[in-house]
Amino acid sequence: MQSIEEAKLAIRYGASALGLVSEMPSGPGPIPEDRIAEIASAVPRNIETFLLTSKQDPDAVIAQQRRTNATTLQLVDAFPIKGYEILRKSLPGIRIVQVIHVTGGESVKEAMVAAKHVNALLLDSGNPSLPRKELGGTGRTHDWSISSQIREAVDVPVYLAGGLKAENVRQAIEAVSPFGVDVCSGVRTNGLLDELKLKAFIEAAIS
Repeated sequence: MQSIEEAKLAIRYGASALGLVSEMPSGPGPIPEDRIAEIASAVPRNIETFLLTSKQDPDAVIAQQRRTNATTLQLVDAFPIKGYEILRKSLPGIRIVQVIHVTGGESVKEAMVAAKHVNALLLDSGNPSLPRKELGGTGRTHDWSISSQIREAVDVPVYLAGGLKAENVRQAIEAVSPFGVDVCSGVRTNGLLDELKLKAFIEAAIS
């Protein structure tokens, strides 16, 4: 989300959670933390606010959450195992969602390890191994058969992201059976939330 107006539009069409992107090494959508806090404070309590953070230091993530008051942390890069416990002790009641960038079969093991320490996983199509890390917002799909393996292998909810749009979201849901789906570029035109694309996406997802 880029603004309170976009947040209201997404909620009106049925979004149950909103993504708020903080500073990233690449990709679309980052907004200043003061705007993240402004949007998060304007969202009804029954709608989750996901703070997307690329920080890998627990204390830095804790400070971000306290500045923004988001209800969920979406960790878009690898995170130290001991760091999860630090987050839980410092931020009781705040959900932790670890992003797994599905690059191959090795992603299944990575997901199984992370799932033991978080509330949910989000499967995306980035590539953290590049010199300039891709940590989301690529507009690319990945191998959904691997995502399906991950969903079957873990005991926490799994969100599916990566290149989803109205034209493929139903196929993605049928292939993976995720807890939920996450979309960014698939509902935007020239960087702005597109009401027609959003409506088409929601209708396809729930059909």
